[in-house]
Amino acid sequence: MQWAQLSPEEKREQRFNWFLNAQGIKFTGPEAEKAYKVRAERLVSVLKVQEPDRVPVILPIGATPAYQYGLDYHTVMYDYEKAAEAWAKFNNEFEMDSYASPAMVLPGKIYDLLDYKLYVWPGHGLPTSARRFQYVEGEYMKEDEYDVLIKNPSDFFMRVYIPRIFGAFESFKLLQSIINIVELPSRYFIPYAFPAVQAAQQTLIEVGKELSKWMQFVFEFDRRGRESGFPSMMFILGLSPFDIIGDTLRGTRGIMKDMYRQPDKLIEAMDVIADLTIDSAISTANTLRGLMVTFPLHKGADGWMSQKQFDTFYWPPLRKVIHALINEGIIVSLFAEGGYNTRLESVNEFPKGAVTWLFDRTDMVRAKKILGENCCISGNVPASLLVTGTPREVKEYCRKLIEVCSKGGGYILASGSVGVDEAKLENLQAMMEAAKEYGVYK
Repeated sequence: MQWAQLSPEEKREQRFNWFLNAQGIKFTGPEAEKAYKVRAERLVSVLKVQEPDRVPVILPIGATPAYQYGLDYHTVMYDYEKAAEAWAKFNNEFEMDSYASPAMVLPGKIYDLLDYKLYVWPGHGLPTSARRFQYVEGEYMKEDEYDVLIKNPSDFFMRVYIPRIFGAFESFKLLQSIINIVELPSRYFIPYAFPAVQAAQQTLIEVGKELSKWMQFVFEFDRRGRESGFPSMMFILGLSPFDIIGDTLRGTRGIMKDMYRQPDKLIEAMDVIADLTIDSAISTANTLRGLMVTFPLHKGADGWMSQKQFDTFYWPPLRKVIHALINEGIIVSLFAEGGYNTRLESVNEFPKGAVTWLFDRTDMVRAKKILGENCCISGNVPASLLVTGTPREVKEYCRKLIEVCSKGGGYILASGSVGVDEAKLENLQAMMEAAKEYGVYK
């Protein structure tokens, strides 16, 4: 049967099969193959909101392997081999349910070539000793440019937005609209005669070469992990339409003003962004045979906006994206940053096993009660506890979470933060021990 003829449930099952079967992987031995299947089946069962053999664990690794083995973030950004060595050592010391990858470390040379304006990082805007990169928020789209975005988003991003956020491509503002290539095409290519545009094109080539090296490094690292018996929960990163505009286009202050001054334009623009997000996520997931798309939800938390504003601005375009991905059989992972205690009832509308939630500071008792029948839930182990607490305190906190959330399946033990670089290693080990001791299903 053709892919388009499959139901959403059948498509999702096919993606699970791709994940379980590890096609093309040559395991290091029978034990590695057996271990892979056990770990992969554990993760698939919990995503289906079923009871696996025990509660799985996802540790908040962040850049911990770098610091654990005497490196810093600047080093692993630029030296892929040293990054691989550190992460491999870390994986060998921790018997985790999935393989930790350095894929989330910024590839420094690529960002240097791009001269990316939305971040500063060690060696580029920050001292080389800085522990992570930082976000630089601004109004990269002006308040009167909504119509330009809505009418021709590709043209807006290419000739307006990209020149503002990439120093290497400032000359792209000289380019012609693509429609000008239809008649007298030589006029369309005139800007490519300018030295600044030629330099930008050369930078693109250099970025492509370096990106090819980095991708090969990441894919090879993950392949070795799977061959050793560890599934890799590879995911595609997405953003909610509200966050795309509020984070990277208008900025927090800009979008807050727009909610009052031009709400209709904001809503129309988010609908355009939603369609672009859907097309990009589905295309990438299908190309990679991916299982999951993850959305960190930055500005939808309790207290950031009222429930009415959430229901008007934040949720509808994100809901549109989620349903489109579900229809393509893709698991949608939602990382609810901050608290989502006032949102739980309004987001509980998806089929069983289609959506998973990672919670930061949400009441897990309520989350389990409201979402637990249909959604896999995870999170809520505080980063502060992992940094300042004792293994005994961490283990006891995890025990209580497991008792509350594991009944009936569909629970992953995890932190409320994706990465806790300064977590004590003994506390990360305590999380693993808690799952193995208290999370076994009878």
